[in-house]
Amino acid sequence: MSITKDTLQKHLTDSAVFCCRRAKGTVIGADDLEDPTLFDDMVDAGLLTLSDDGLTIEEVLGSTLLQDVEALTPITKDVLDKVNAKSVPAEAPAEPVKASPAAPAAPTAAPSGTIHLKIDKLEGLSLDIPAGTILGAAGPLPAGPTEKTGEKKVIRKLIKKHIKITDVEISDKTAIEDGKIFIDGSIVEKAVKEDPLCVSMSLDVIYPDKRHVYTDTIMDVAPIATKVEGELGEGVTKVADGVVFMLTGVDEDGVQIHEFGSSEGFLDEKMYFGHPGCADEGDIIIRCHAVIKRLTGMTRPGPFAAHKCEDYIIQAVRNELKKYDGEVVREEVCEDLRRKGNPRVVLVKEIMGQGAMHDNVLCPNEPCGVMGGQKNVDLGNVPIVLTPNQVRDGSIHALTCIGPATKEMTRHYIREPLVEGLANDDELDLIGVVFVGSPQVNDEKLWVSDRLGSLLESLDIDGCIITTEGFGNNHIDFIQHIGQAGKRGIPVVGVSFCAYQGQLVVGNPYADAMVEENMDHGGFENDVAGCSCVTKEVAARAIQMLKNKMAGVPIAAAPKKWDNAVINANNKLLGLPETVLLDKGTLH
Repeated sequence: MSITKDTLQKHLTDSAVFCCRRAKGTVIGADDLEDPTLFDDMVDAGLLTLSDDGLTIEEVLGSTLLQDVEALTPITKDVLDKVNAKSVPAEAPAEPVKASPAAPAAPTAAPSGTIHLKIDKLEGLSLDIPAGTILGAAGPLPAGPTEKTGEKKVIRKLIKKHIKITDVEISDKTAIEDGKIFIDGSIVEKAVKEDPLCVSMSLDVIYPDKRHVYTDTIMDVAPIATKVEGELGEGVTKVADGVVFMLTGVDEDGVQIHEFGSSEGFLDEKMYFGHPGCADEGDIIIRCHAVIKRLTGMTRPGPFAAHKCEDYIIQAVRNELKKYDGEVVREEVCEDLRRKGNPRVVLVKEIMGQGAMHDNVLCPNEPCGVMGGQKNVDLGNVPIVLTPNQVRDGSIHALTCIGPATKEMTRHYIREPLVEGLANDDELDLIGVVFVGSPQVNDEKLWVSDRLGSLLESLDIDGCIITTEGFGNNHIDFIQHIGQAGKRGIPVVGVSFCAYQGQLVVGNPYADAMVEENMDHGGFENDVAGCSCVTKEVAARAIQMLKNKMAGVPIAAAPKKWDNAVINANNKLLGLPETVLLDKGTLH
């Protein structure tokens, strides 16, 4: 593939290689040369062998070929009529400091609060004009409030009260007493009636020291949270601390409900405990296992039936949590706010919307719930703007059954590290969080991405971070979204799992600031639930990279191949711990 003249200027000192067969008499220009950024891949594939005798691009430009030469051949001096001299970088002279244009003199304020204007050409005549007066107007402008740059203005407040839970029992009642959750075992008989595609359900409890048990594929991890005051994103929410629900599922034939990779196996080897979407190290897990009708696992209604019926059970526990006056182990105070004068930024979360099993529920009645919400696929996958507090209050329920390692489960969203990091950064003004679905068909991808571009432009932002879960098909939209921001002059940072298996096969000039999520030693989707998703460390790197890009700080080009040493070098710069990769078969 030949290079453009602009690209050529960036690679004058790189090796010169013919992109196609060239005949004797050709005067060498950009159209004749292969793109140097492709050399590593070509060498690996055995398509190209670079020569120590090869010349650089600047040495061959304008030279005439003395004989026919085949494609992908390094250019040497014996085939040219002349060789240009190499450029010698000259020491740049110190650039003089340029004086800024003189600013017009500002009027000075007199002690009385009036504006004192002195006009020397009228021999000292001076006038005192009341502050705020427009000349020729009837009276002064109304005084407005003054805001300092970066000063915090709170729009709404959300309080999340974490209620201590110490035990769970499947019994003959549903209640919460003295920190212990009781769930009526017979509730599953009522739950399956919520959807005809759900054949049966079962419940059991897995304690932190009993996790070496077999589990079917992990479809979701969800907290128990409920509104006790206000709507999603404001008021008061209770969250059960120390316990989560885990949904697993198969169809009537025992086929795991999954798509790209399945996490069935021993639980202690199949979940990355402590990551945002997963159970924490000390959490009690209530396992809800669903069996759905055969051949429905790869349709939207099948997995949705399992989530819907599980939510019926969780709602029964939510209702008990509403009235339970238990120990509050901590309170989170979350604020939707403006920091006027700070860089305006948004977070764009690309979520799955390709039909089949790819779906999510937005803005349900209860935090992390199902009922009352809308599916992004049914909404056409168009961009939906939520406030940071709405996200932190469980406005997303994840149905997606993509690869386990890169799947952001429901618990991930209620404590999303990028939302937390951006919302709490005193140097930024987080305008909102945009959720955009990833359709299946390319034309729909482009249409949805265009809508996102228009939205970003209308928000008049100074920068954005764009993330995606999974990889492959949705990377097409992901790169398109980055292009939509970039072509509008919006600094943009991309966050995704790529590594070895998910290497980007599409790109554009604006995808120059990318943050890697991978935590697998080989760079693969390793079927460990929640392994390679956004973590606090990933979020910190992405936020700092966005700040650098908005400030015009150059971002070094990434190596051609994924290298965890680059990640750890960046972690070190930010004072973060090293990213320790997961070896096959070992969780930590």
